[in-house]
Amino acid sequence: MRNGSVSIAVSDIIAATRRYSLVGMLGWQDVRQRYRRSALGPFWLTISMGVMIGTIGVVFGQIFNSPIQEFLPFLAIGMILWSFMSTVITEGCTGFIAAEGIIKQLPIPLFAHIMRMIWRNILILGHNIVIFPLVLLAVSKPLTWLALLSIPGFAVALLNLTWIALLLGILCARYRDLPQIVGSLLQVVFYLTPIMWMPSLLPQRAGLYLLDLNPAYHIMSVVRSPLIGQLPTATNWWVSLGMAVVGWAIALVVYGRYKRRIAYWL
Repeated sequence: MRNGSVSIAVSDIIAATRRYSLVGMLGWQDVRQRYRRSALGPFWLTISMGVMIGTIGVVFGQIFNSPIQEFLPFLAIGMILWSFMSTVITEGCTGFIAAEGIIKQLPIPLFAHIMRMIWRNILILGHNIVIFPLVLLAVSKPLTWLALLSIPGFAVALLNLTWIALLLGILCARYRDLPQIVGSLLQVVFYLTPIMWMPSLLPQRAGLYLLDLNPAYHIMSVVRSPLIGQLPTATNWWVSLGMAVVGWAIALVVYGRYKRRIAYWL
């Protein structure tokens, strides 16, 4: 039974990846539709993100008495990545619900709707990431070759975000109260994760709970640390990779078992 569920899930995912051109077109269309008749389009998000980073950087840099050359790049890439991660998780909750009309009318692999949502947010991330090199220039901090490690780190983070979005999309299609719960939990995780505050400010005992036991911290660290000139720890990599393996194993079983019921839940 379990092997059959996994086979169904894998077949659908493979069929969806073969429709990559359709997924890419739909993702572009989503972004263009959202900002149609807007002069700056998605760059409005970039401007608002830049203003927020600058404001928080000045205020919290003074509150925490952190060197602006270290704190501002840390804050900038943290806010950009968190915006991407939280949006993927939030929109993952409604990934199948938002595509109800297409699911009921067209025989497109269901996983294509999750891919479409992720691609749309990658495009928006591409607009927001422009802020980071500008911040580095503002504080006169160079980007080192170590930053290349953020590429495999981003791939690992994307693997984790994809299975989370897929699993939440299934559960939220069945239980419609879950998106509100997930949104509230994300707010809590945001404050518990070092995004607006640096890990060096924590006492050693508090670091055990807020860092070592915080999956969001490890996933973010494998992408953020190389960009600010630091090496992710072995723990960051092992936790992120372990979550990807275990998470996908669970997601494939659940998706394969309940895939046929999703259309009836919508």
